[in-house]
Amino acid sequence: MVKLDIVSDPICPWCYIGKTLLDAALLERPNHPFEIRWHPFQLNPDMPEGGRDRRAYLEGKFGGKEGAVRAYAPVVERAEAAGLKIDFEAMKRTPNTLDAHRLIHWAGIEHHQEAVVMALFRAYFEEGRDIGAHEVLADIADTAGMDAAVVLKLLESDADRAEIIARDTQVREMGITSVPTFIVAGQHAVPGCQDPDLWVRVIDDIAAQEA
Repeated sequence: MVKLDIVSDPICPWCYIGKTLLDAALLERPNHPFEIRWHPFQLNPDMPEGGRDRRAYLEGKFGGKEGAVRAYAPVVERAEAAGLKIDFEAMKRTPNTLDAHRLIHWAGIEHHQEAVVMALFRAYFEEGRDIGAHEVLADIADTAGMDAAVVLKLLESDADRAEIIARDTQVREMGITSVPTFIVAGQHAVPGCQDPDLWVRVIDDIAAQEA
């Protein structure tokens, strides 16, 4: 197997789009060699624990409503092209994602990481749920086959908070400044949303080298 490390934040629309495009390639090459692992990167590490009103956050970040609309126009276009229906109107809060990253970490230990990450993306971008809320995260864990009660207890503690922050710091020190970033075999960084054709070529190149 070849490790494919994905550095991501579950509130990053480009991460959702990029993974969707990767998945299209993996469907074309079902015998792909990738073993996928997810790694934390907080887009807003200074976000208050309870998050912020999304409209106020976006308008503050992009200099008003018109700036926010312009900034997200390419996201809407690329998402639609990838077959995703992002409901921006349903998204009322921008959460702090530290707890979501803790859940992704625990899901990796229990071999449910892929299911949890994709459920987080869908919950936030399609259902407008607050993925900073502990009850929402516990529900997502439950749907992925984890013990919701255990997850809830962990979320209410400080378990692995320091580790997630340290891992976030580590990827930044590696030079990663934006997400998604895909790292193939621990060596080759592939930044941003890449078309399925590129991933198919990568998979075929790996197969040729192994042959």
